[in-house]
Amino acid sequence: MRVLGIDTSTATASVALVEDGKLLCEEVRSDPRQPGALSSASRGNHAEILLPLVDAVLNKAGLPLSEVSAFAVSIGPGSFTGLRIGLSTVKGLAYGWKIPVVGIPTLLAVAARVTGWDGLICSFLDARKKEVYAALFRKKRQGLEHLTHDLVATPEEVVQKVKSLGNREPCLFIGDGAQVYANLITAALGNRGLLTLGETYPSTACAVAQLGEERLNRQEFDSLGSLVPLYLRPSEAELKKKP
Repeated sequence: MRVLGIDTSTATASVALVEDGKLLCEEVRSDPRQPGALSSASRGNHAEILLPLVDAVLNKAGLPLSEVSAFAVSIGPGSFTGLRIGLSTVKGLAYGWKIPVVGIPTLLAVAARVTGWDGLICSFLDARKKEVYAALFRKKRQGLEHLTHDLVATPEEVVQKVKSLGNREPCLFIGDGAQVYANLITAALGNRGLLTLGETYPSTACAVAQLGEERLNRQEFDSLGSLVPLYLRPSEAELKKKP
């Protein structure tokens, strides 16, 4: 089974091709206009670069799109615009090529990127407005255990949740929020708070593809019509409509 994973939930977009759980190739690009973007030799906004990234991955693998078994796409939470671009692109390709699709929660995929670590993981994405998208997990050999639901909260509230666990074990914070709020995490948790943007791990798209493959092996497909982004909070447009 070959699954093409796509993530556009943050300032860094990624596309990865996974075959039977193993990463074949991936491409990662950042939008330099967004905070938290990783450095990259080739940059641009997601609408401009996503399809070229897909082409680049397929070219590296030497495969046509017709030989992709399924798409897996991150559904959020994350950038409202980025999520819409990712979902609309995947839906267009899926309709055109009759390829099944699965949606994967972004925070789960971010935590699933982590390798060589057992213990607490906090997916920690900058949501702007002094808030973060976050979820706590415990990683064991058999997989990830959710300790919280996906949430949007102040970084202080999330760090306090980690601190209140009481067992003083370290927690790995992964995501662009770990960079933005590094001082806060370190001040509150000391050496219990470990920080990474994820540069040493496979891309979020890789984790999306691997998680998608697990769902596909269980025959869990998503309907294209009902697949929508997970936003967690209203958009600016929705807030402006309120009296």
